[in-house]
Amino acid sequence: MHINSHYALGVIIASISTYYLDFIALEYTLIIIASFICDFDVFFSLYARDRNHRNLITHSIIPSVIIIIIGVIFNWLGLIIAGFAYLLHVVIDTFDWGTNLFYFPKKTIGLRFLISKDEEENLDKYLSKYKVKSSFFDFKYYNSKIFLFSEIFLFFVMLFIISLFTLEYYYVLFFYFPFLFFHLGRHYKLKNIEKS
Repeated sequence: MHINSHYALGVIIASISTYYLDFIALEYTLIIIASFICDFDVFFSLYARDRNHRNLITHSIIPSVIIIIIGVIFNWLGLIIAGFAYLLHVVIDTFDWGTNLFYFPKKTIGLRFLISKDEEENLDKYLSKYKVKSSFFDFKYYNSKIFLFSEIFLFFVMLFIISLFTLEYYYVLFFYFPFLFFHLGRHYKLKNIEKS
């Protein structure tokens, strides 16, 4: 799932938690950041197995478990929920391409709806059909009605939840759009490259 959808989910979790648990702005922000921060491991893809950032420890359950344990030790409910927001990100990522969920087995785990067994076993053959290898993954994502619907659905749920529970934090909605435009811009750039 794209970072903007993880962000939307973070806003949903933060807004509901803040409403019912009376969290302060720091905790609200912490939950949102925890919901998408692990996607910044893409900058370290060079160090990942197969150069796939989802094979890094940051896309396993280990960081979320550590965050939750620290939250329990310090009796900080906001941090515990931030840890669960992080964990939810990693679990959701098992649905599209999968993640190295437990890290140490060095195995990609998940339902992996966007890649067939044949595509996985003969990935080089499928990647060779494109001028840019990442086009294969990008086009598979944008051709999936389920994932596109989930992005639209999460956006509207985010709008509804924040207006219902934490309208005072309406400004966090503006941070959603740079993430969305990043992915859309990348998609249209790859489409243009493949068409040329």
